[in-house]
Amino acid sequence: MTQKLRFDEINYWSELKHEILNDYAAAYSKIFASNKQARFEHVYIDAFAGGGIHLSKSSGDFVPGSPLNALQVEPAFKEFYFIDMDGKKLAQLRQIVGDRPDVHFYEGDSNEILIKKVFPDVQYDQYRRALCLLDPYGLSLDWKVIERAGHLGTIDLFLNFPIMDMNRNAIWRNPEKVDPQDVARMTAFWGDESWRQIAYRQIDTLFGKEDEKAPNEVIAEAFRERLQKVAKFPVVPEPLAMKNSKGADVYYLFFASQKKTAETIAKAIFKKYRGKGFV
Repeated sequence: MTQKLRFDEINYWSELKHEILNDYAAAYSKIFASNKQARFEHVYIDAFAGGGIHLSKSSGDFVPGSPLNALQVEPAFKEFYFIDMDGKKLAQLRQIVGDRPDVHFYEGDSNEILIKKVFPDVQYDQYRRALCLLDPYGLSLDWKVIERAGHLGTIDLFLNFPIMDMNRNAIWRNPEKVDPQDVARMTAFWGDESWRQIAYRQIDTLFGKEDEKAPNEVIAEAFRERLQKVAKFPVVPEPLAMKNSKGADVYYLFFASQKKTAETIAKAIFKKYRGKGFV
């Protein structure tokens, strides 16, 4: 039975993110479709795929989601892996895409599905490479996924670093009042409790030393270093800070790869979008 389509509303910064991903995916696919890379197969992975179509808050227009955009890239990816915890959204995406042998749908926890079912299909010695989007719903992503992606040596990664969610739920000016469950989510995303030393720093006051919350850019830079040193992504350019209409950071869009060529392409795309709108 065909279900009625539902459309999540997205903000301007999400529309920009889709444009950025489209630009990189096209360049990425073109490289792997060239004669020089003929022995490689390249695939696309979307770990929080959603329902496929969104509604723009700014214009009211329909906006295709990242899975549909990836399916339109030419030269085409060899295969596509779409994952979502929400069964209704995934069913809608399947309804829009149709039955295709090159598209794989997975309902459930992306953290487990990526590790157990998807990443094993992009091993280095299989001559398979992947462009992977990790755009989690808040702090629902585990560091083990990011680290595994880096250690594989086969993945170019776009990652939503949800700084606004972190500030609202985990990195409070008074850390003692934070819900332990939110602390646990933050630790799972970061990979260990070293985020505490990054997020807070001691300052001298008239009343002695006190903890002060670190600026967003300090936290983001520490995570960038973690992507390089712990996850073993050799190249991680400065991320894009996606801001709302009031100038507040909503999230940082990170890119990570194994190749300098990929970094050059990503930097050029990021440069094009820095200063555009609220970025």
